[in-house]
Amino acid sequence: MLKTDEFRVVSQTSNLHPTETTTDAPTHTNGFYMPPAKRRRLQGTLTDLLISEYQRLAWEALKEIINDQVNEVNKSNLSTIIYELLKYNIIRGRGLLANAIIRAQIRSPSSTPVYVALVSYIHRKFPLISELICKRLISSFRQTYQRNDKINCLTTTKFVAHLINQNILHEIIALQILLFLFENSTDDNIELAVELLKECGQKLLQVSRPELDSAFLVLRNLLHQSSLNKHTQDMIRNLFTVRRDEFKEYSTIQSGLNLVDKNDQYIHILQLGVFYDSESMLDVFKYDEEYEVNENKYEQIRKRILDENESSSNSSDSDEEDNANEEKQQLRITDQTETDLIILRHKICLTIQTNIDAKKCAHKLLKMNLHYRRKKELCQMIVDICAQQHTYEDFFGLVGEHICLSKQGYVYWFKQIFQDQYDISRWPKNVKLNNVAKFFAHLLVTDSISWDVFDCIYLSEKNSTSSSRIYMKILFLELFQFLGFTKLKNRLTDPTLKNSFRGVFLRDNPENARFCINFFTSIGLDKMKTSKNDLLSFLLGDRIKVREGQLRNFQDTTVSIRGHSIRILLKHESLKVEFSFKANQLRIYLSLRNGVMSFKWKI
Repeated sequence: MLKTDEFRVVSQTSNLHPTETTTDAPTHTNGFYMPPAKRRRLQGTLTDLLISEYQRLAWEALKEIINDQVNEVNKSNLSTIIYELLKYNIIRGRGLLANAIIRAQIRSPSSTPVYVALVSYIHRKFPLISELICKRLISSFRQTYQRNDKINCLTTTKFVAHLINQNILHEIIALQILLFLFENSTDDNIELAVELLKECGQKLLQVSRPELDSAFLVLRNLLHQSSLNKHTQDMIRNLFTVRRDEFKEYSTIQSGLNLVDKNDQYIHILQLGVFYDSESMLDVFKYDEEYEVNENKYEQIRKRILDENESSSNSSDSDEEDNANEEKQQLRITDQTETDLIILRHKICLTIQTNIDAKKCAHKLLKMNLHYRRKKELCQMIVDICAQQHTYEDFFGLVGEHICLSKQGYVYWFKQIFQDQYDISRWPKNVKLNNVAKFFAHLLVTDSISWDVFDCIYLSEKNSTSSSRIYMKILFLELFQFLGFTKLKNRLTDPTLKNSFRGVFLRDNPENARFCINFFTSIGLDKMKTSKNDLLSFLLGDRIKVREGQLRNFQDTTVSIRGHSIRILLKHESLKVEFSFKANQLRIYLSLRNGVMSFKWKI
């Protein structure tokens, strides 16, 4: 008996295994000769579904049937192919089905709408299968892009676009791909972006028009750059023509391929930056100890699908499904709040990345009309994107400034983020410290946020970390650069902000005072002629009090600093008092006409 005949014997029944048969054991298994002795041992036992050899034969038969049906599908026989595929256990063979559809689409990209229509119907009944296809396509896009396999990358992109059109895959993946391609605007990348926009542009026009407008704004800017070759520029111009016609040449769903009601669909939300498991183990045979039980379960599901009326009244029958089907239905449950948050983040990111003018960018971000909690997400995204840049860009500070000055509600959230950033000290790289500190310095200098944000800072050796000290160093240097010493000192000595700077200039004990002095000396303020003495006088002036002797009328007071020692000299007629702080010791010298008295305390 030929190998193909063996498969046909196995596949004569709808569930891939005969309920009763007298067929002799096959002489070949998976292409290998079976000895007569082994064949005799298997004689009459093919109905035992726990035998690995039989399961392997059934697997090979399933593989051949799936490949044959998928390769034969076209627009005219689509319904027939779907009916035939559902006869067999495509849950067991979901890896085979996913591979067959993806390979068929690669061989015939022009038939992509037909293959996606097939996936859309399977998606309605078995979302687990469509999710596997989507994950494999995302992985394939990354792999073909890294290999510079332009042809297959274009084919995969087309498949993804049509999955979006059929409401199988959320449009956020298209926006992420566009962002990814625009980051490195080579001719090949722009060609990929243009093809993606052609295929799913009409869908994006319906569901994400602002993001689509931003993408076309990027292309318009690129069109004026000489770095792109003439062919790529012609593609962009042609795309603008297609856009003016509202993508009529590239309809979302072709006539005759809309097999599923729009209200009866579940959309997978997958992201380009996540590395999904392609589950390659589903493509190879695996022995199933509960083969008969699982086949019976699928048989019940199959009968229900083939016999149902497609009416809403039959939806109540879902309560009778087995546990396996219930587990698949649970995959439809998602946290809508988290989903909306992911979508919002990518919309914000796209808006920021595609706008050059800070004022226009801020205006577009404000037009999102976010509710109370989402406003913080917008502010946090601006700070995070700023932190991820290689160097600080004034654009982000200007965006934050325009947002704060336009709507006061955002000021609170930027102040909150300033405090969060300092408290967490979570930046692992100096470039992030530098960018975030300069961003908030811009907001402080322009009075976009008030200076009372410093009330969260306690600048001491115990209460600060190396990263928080670096952050403060960059922040104060940036403020000094913008304001100069005089204006900065006026801010620091503002009586209305005295409580806010209490933690920055701790003067509760000599150790903290010395740490504060060393910190501000280390950031370079001592290079100014007057800055060191003036600043230290401010730091320690109100802590140096003579509580005995009525010495308030001294005619001359001087403060001098050398290394880690501080010397304060008070003069009045024949009396001279000198305070000296050095090495955790306080020394007091009293000079009178009749002599000198010295006192020393260790602190």
